[in-house]
Parts: sequence; structure tokens; C-alpha cells
Amino acid sequence: MAVKTQPSSPSLLLMSLFLLLAVPSSVLSATLRSDIQALESIIRSIDPSSISPSSYLSTWDFSEDPCEGSGTFLGVMCSFPLDNTTSRVTEIDLDDDGYDGFLSDEVGNLTELTVLSLNKNRFRGSIPETVFQLKKLTKLSLSENFFTGDITPGITWLKELKTIDLSKNSIAGEIPPKISSLRSLTHLILSNNHLDGRIPPLNGLWKLQVLELGNNHLSGTLPKLPPSLRTLSLCYNSLAGRISPLYRLKHLVSLDVSQNRFSGTIGHQILTFPEISHINVSFNQFISIEVVQVTGTESHLRNLDAEGNQLQGHLPLNLPTYGNLKDINLRSNKFSGDIPRIYGKRLENSWRSLYLENNYLTGLLPEEFLRISKQVRGSVSNNCLQCPKNVAICQGVQKPKSQCTNAMQKEGSE
Repeated sequence: MAVKTQPSSPSLLLMSLFLLLAVPSSVLSATLRSDIQALESIIRSIDPSSISPSSYLSTWDFSEDPCEGSGTFLGVMCSFPLDNTTSRVTEIDLDDDGYDGFLSDEVGNLTELTVLSLNKNRFRGSIPETVFQLKKLTKLSLSENFFTGDITPGITWLKELKTIDLSKNSIAGEIPPKISSLRSLTHLILSNNHLDGRIPPLNGLWKLQVLELGNNHLSGTLPKLPPSLRTLSLCYNSLAGRISPLYRLKHLVSLDVSQNRFSGTIGHQILTFPEISHINVSFNQFISIEVVQVTGTESHLRNLDAEGNQLQGHLPLNLPTYGNLKDINLRSNKFSGDIPRIYGKRLENSWRSLYLENNYLTGLLPEEFLRISKQVRGSVSNNCLQCPKNVAICQGVQKPKSQCTNAMQKEGSE
């Protein structure tokens, strides 16, 4: 009778190698276990009742591999190494479905993460310190949540960051002084929080294009800012002093410093930036505005809002030379004298809105004002003008003429 023999050790080795090669590559490149555990921890930290059936998180089915499954883990991106090593989670970009909960500390274990975006949800508590261990992050976007605490210096460890958006939360404290060490930053958006103190020098952020710090409690004067800026919003703070440091920002497209305590002159440099389109300097303490003559469409300025300052003297005669200008708001200042007739011509042909109410303007209304179309918006009420009541832009009362005369005399004596 034949005797059954066991395969020799070399035979076992060959069989094992054959089985290994026969295993599908998808199994070999399954997601790193610690990444899966981090995703599980993230979803456990969220109130299940806030996860709707149509949301991204409802597709996170851990009976499948997050990276190698049927692609049901919406909002998760992975790397797929060519050498069949384990896949890694590289991006988490959730939808705005109103997820309610906390951001798990274990997010810091996703060491290959480059994007963390949780915008427009209901995440609460502090931003975990472990987030600042994610050295490969290029985008940290947590806007429109309920995050609290402060911006810790740990954020300066993330040297690859290009975008920081923590806007519309309840983050307090100061902006870390060393944030300017993040040399790759192009977008720094911290608006609508409870930040206080001074704005640190940011001129080291030489790639920065968008800086939005509005609706906080920031104080002090303007810091050094990078000349690469294209969008600057500092509105609704308590900033003071002159705005002359802004004259270096020749690439600005949009500027909003409204609702602060800036004073002095609005220099002609700002109005003539090559690409400037929107300027809002309203509700400050400026006393003058320099408007130099430009040629045709040389200027890109479309909107100018200087309401609620202390601007005085005659209306800027050169303003109509800005060929692309459409909307002007100069209400609630101390302008006096006649309305230049060229204003009427522009209002009749190209301007869409002109607000001059609550100044000390006198004289007749330019005849073109009587012919403007109903599409044009504006008001000249609360001045000392001879204004026909049947003209829409004249609706509202006028001051007694003596009030404007007294204001002009007082201005001339100062």
C-alpha cells in the first residue's frame, strides 16, 4: 500500500508563494488599519441623529474597506501606491449636511491627510491639538461651525498649508504672531469669530492672496502686509490710525476696511490701483478723499462706498473720469457746494447708483437728474438742494438752507 508523504519544506514554500501571488492586489493594498480606526472614531464622535440618509457619512460602511471598497465612502480620498502597499486616507471633504458633534482626536493619526474640510456643519468644542500633527495638510477648512477655543501656536507646525479657513465660528484669543512662518499660505480666512488683540506682521506671507479678518474684535493700527494680496477684508473691528500702509498693495482687487476707526485721508493710490474693483471705506473717521483724474477705462474701479465718514469740501470732480465706475455711496458725510453737472451726465448714461443724502449740498439739481431711468438707484435727500418732489431721487426732506450755510462757514474757519 502506498504511503502518503507530506510535502517537503521547499514545496510548502512554493505553494505559499503561489497562494500569495493569487491573492487579488486589492486585498494587498487595503487601507492602513490606523486610518480605518481614525475614520471610525470620527463618525462615532457625531450624533447619529444628525446623519441623514442622503449625507456623505451615511455611506461610510465599515464592512468594506474605505479605499478599496466599491467607492461608497463619500468625502474620502485615498492614495493607491504602485508597489501594492497599504492605501492611505489623503482627504476628508464632508458635505454640509448639519453634522452635530466633535472632531475626534484620532484625526491626528491620518498622517497622510492633505485636506480636512468640514464646512457648514455643527462641530463643537476646540480644534484638537492632534490636527496640528498633520504635517502634510495643505487645506484646513472648518468654516461655519461652532468651534471654540483659540488658535494655538501649533498651527505654525503645518508648513505645507495653503488655505486656512476658520471663519464663522466662536474662536477667541489672538492671532498667533508666528503665523507668518507659514510661507505657503495663499488664503487666510478668520472672519466672524471673537479674535482680539493686534494683527501681527504678515509681510512674511509672500504668497498670500486673500486675507479676511472681518467681524472680530481686533484693535491697533495696520500691520505690515504682503504686497501679493488681492482681497483684503478687515471690516467690523476696532482698528485705527492711517491707511497709508495699504498703498503698497498694488495687486488689490477688493478692499473692505469699513466699520473701524481709521482716520486721515483716503489716498489716491488706493483708487488707482491697476486691478482694484471694489472699495469699502465706510463708517470710519476719514476727513478727505483724493480723487485724481484717470483716462477712460484705465481704472477698473466699479464700486466705491465711503458712507459715514467726515469727508468735507466739494464732491470729487474727477470721480466721473473712472470709466468703469457703476455704484457710488457718499451719504452721511460733510460734502458741500453744488452737485457737479458731470455727475448728472454719468448718472444718465453709465452709473447705476448714486447716494448723496445727509450732506450739506446746495443749489439746483443738475437737469440730467430729471431724466434718469427708473433702474438707477439713489438719493439726494437731507441736503439743502432745490429738488423737485416729483423726481424719485429727491424723495425725502431737505435741510433748511441756513444749516448748510453754517456748516460751510464752520468748515472754512477750521
